Amino acid sequence: MDIHNLISFIGIFGFISIAWCLSNQRRNVNWRVIGWGVALQLALALFIFVVPAGTKVFLAVNDVAVKVIESAGAGAQFVFGRLALGPGQTGDDGAESLGFILAFQGFPTIIFFSALIAILYYLRIMPLLIKAFAWIFTRLMRISGAESLVAASNIFVGVESMLTAKPYLPRMTRTETCTILTAGMATVSSNVLALYVFSLQEQFPTIAGHLISASLLSAPAALVMSKLLLPESEQPETLGVRTEPYYEKDSSLFEAVINGANSGVRMIVGIAALLIAVLGLVALVDLILGGVGSLVNPRLGWEGQWSLKGSFSYLFYPVAYALGVPGEDVRHVSRIVGERLIVTEVVAYKDLAAAMKDGLFAHPRSAVITTYALCGFAHIASMAIFVGSLCALAPQKTKDIGPVAVRALIAATLACLMTGCVAGTFFTNESILLGGS
Repeated sequence: MDIHNLISFIGIFGFISIAWCLSNQRRNVNWRVIGWGVALQLALALFIFVVPAGTKVFLAVNDVAVKVIESAGAGAQFVFGRLALGPGQTGDDGAESLGFILAFQGFPTIIFFSALIAILYYLRIMPLLIKAFAWIFTRLMRISGAESLVAASNIFVGVESMLTAKPYLPRMTRTETCTILTAGMATVSSNVLALYVFSLQEQFPTIAGHLISASLLSAPAALVMSKLLLPESEQPETLGVRTEPYYEKDSSLFEAVINGANSGVRMIVGIAALLIAVLGLVALVDLILGGVGSLVNPRLGWEGQWSLKGSFSYLFYPVAYALGVPGEDVRHVSRIVGERLIVTEVVAYKDLAAAMKDGLFAHPRSAVITTYALCGFAHIASMAIFVGSLCALAPQKTKDIGPVAVRALIAATLACLMTGCVAGTFFTNESILLGGS
């Protein structure tokens, strides 16, 4: 085992230790959940990275995902023409791509995948997949059926995963509430996942497979971290009970497509508004910090521009080392992983793609670990979205949701970092999963 792989392995338990230290009831931790959660992560990673059959499944999933995403681009190219062509693509009329444009290439895939997920729900394929994963979580970890459903559905969908346990939301314990918020922020939905693939595919050919496996790995990690930070002290209504996923079935396949596409449009509007607001506010804060820095630096003999990204880069410096990132790349990884907390994972993945394109990483493992560590909605803006959605479905939760939401954001961040460590533990430079990158 390489020294960096060993550091990544130790980092898994380092982040678990941090979560335990931040727990509000350290003596009440359910170590069965922790043990099985870690075991599931390691077993999945072992199958994906080491076992030959698992590697073949990974590459097959990656190829299927890429083909589906390419199909998603057909409608966008008909509507937007040359603007919808991805980097390096050429249209049927010979027109060449103008480069990656988020609004015309990334956003249309969200509409397509939202419609596809709606079709899978209508055909009852998605409920079966969710029930299968929920059964594993309930059987092995002995957690409530309701939170298992939400955690399982978050592997495939986003904030709408709460609907699978809608009848139980008002009566959920504080710990269950923390778990469903953590699971939502520690994973990514399939429709947004396509957005990240567009950002990174040129530099990272097998990125689709890595993102799918990252979302799988983060589900048990979310359960581990949420149960550490806020252990269960009450009696959940569905503890150890298998529950059926709740969903409103469309009357026809065509209605499912329409409703799914409309849901995708609403998500695009939300993402666009979020990016415009957050990036604008960050720019304003950076302007203020830059002004303060210009006054302080000359007096203290310091150099450099003050900014939020720079601040979080220093804050996440030890985190990057704990992930198992080689020393030469720690500065770049800490900046990218740290900024996600403020400017969202969409911007962080774009910066990761730019770093890879500019050859800033001395080691390929740094890009892989960063990809896994970023694969989640663990940022402040997302916390507001998930809390708002939960309170809309269960207004009774509004009163004491604040402290639980903050713990969920911390747990989700630690879960994503834990997933990065798991990927770093099994990474090798000879792995065919790199796809030549």
